[in-house]
Amino acid sequence: MPALALQSLWSVTAPPGPECAALGTPVKAQVAIIGAGYTGLAAALLLAEAGTDVVVLESRDVGDCASGLNGGQVIPGVKHDPDTLEALFGAKAGARLIGTVATAPEVVFALIERLGIACDATRTGWIQPATSEAALQQQAQRVEQWRRRAAPVELLSRAQVAQLTGSGRYLGGLLDRRGGTVQPLSYVRGLARAALGAGARIFTRSAALRLARVSGGYRIDTAAGSVSAPQVIIATNAYTGEFTRSLAPDIAHEVMPVRSWQMATQPLAEDVRRAVIPGRQAMSDTHGELYFARYDARNRLVTGGATIHPGNPAERLKMRIAARLQRLWPQIGEVRFDYVWNGYVGMTTDFLPRIHRLGPDAYGWTGCNGRAVALSISLGDQLSKAVRGVPADELALPFTEPAPIVGHALLRRLAPLMLMVYRRRDAREIA
Repeated sequence: MPALALQSLWSVTAPPGPECAALGTPVKAQVAIIGAGYTGLAAALLLAEAGTDVVVLESRDVGDCASGLNGGQVIPGVKHDPDTLEALFGAKAGARLIGTVATAPEVVFALIERLGIACDATRTGWIQPATSEAALQQQAQRVEQWRRRAAPVELLSRAQVAQLTGSGRYLGGLLDRRGGTVQPLSYVRGLARAALGAGARIFTRSAALRLARVSGGYRIDTAAGSVSAPQVIIATNAYTGEFTRSLAPDIAHEVMPVRSWQMATQPLAEDVRRAVIPGRQAMSDTHGELYFARYDARNRLVTGGATIHPGNPAERLKMRIAARLQRLWPQIGEVRFDYVWNGYVGMTTDFLPRIHRLGPDAYGWTGCNGRAVALSISLGDQLSKAVRGVPADELALPFTEPAPIVGHALLRRLAPLMLMVYRRRDAREIA
């Protein structure tokens, strides 16, 4: 069927989400969570299962923001290699963080299985093809570091990458068997149902407008109600500045929301599908302007890109990304896209996630940096532990002070221009 303008593939293939009302009265809880994405819902679920009375506030409907709009690739790790993390955080704290990011995909798939979430989950691995000799050398170091930590990661030759991807343009790459894919909107809606089933209360279309320190804790005001709770978690990540800038201005200004475009082809013919990423792995290469692809359950190839020019970006992307797919996979033939959509990715200057203590019994986080599908559940677990009084030196990430980006508003407007830099660098690479 024809797609509506900027309609998400996930929105037409996911089961309906749970019915959640808007908050219209004052309510009380033990913990109030702002943001019903992966992290906020994971924290709510785990707290509710432990017997804590939790209220979640969401400005839109569940899954209308990043957690329901991303590509659904479950990618392990963070942007930095394990040895770098140990150097940054020290042996003990670094080891805790490495363990958390290493097992993040396992946490995701185990939670999906435990809760019985129908979200087309597949765990066939993640391929990262190398686009230059320098990238391949870096991957060799990354593989060696992960293998020292018993991770199922291997370096691939050019022939092996060609066999796994169906493209002969890459020089080699790595295969991380921990990765996989999910239908992200089905996944986040399933988390919401599970949290509700555990006893959490979720109010949608209830943007948090004001956060005030009051006797006994905090009060969060919405347009038509309020939540009073002794403890608060802010889990809005890339969307922190949309409604909650006045609640946590330092967090809003330390994360850079970067628009990420996703698109889905028409279902590929079976002979083409068997020739293009035949093992159905998630794939994203080492280009600065990332080339990525994965299949949905109906053999649509989900990919995407970025654009600098604001005028009619969807049509510009269709032409540009169709040409890209044909360069990578000449066997794909004519490319038609049925769905094009976008959301924001929360980027930090050091490409690391950050958790903060915002006041007595108030916590927040930023910085998925493109790894949120895998990492957010583990971060939700960490925040739920902080609320339950787990000592800071036992958490996966150390608490840090928010670090607002100087000139945030200007840099946000200029951020798309970085795409020109990436394209120039990519043009010098072989693949």
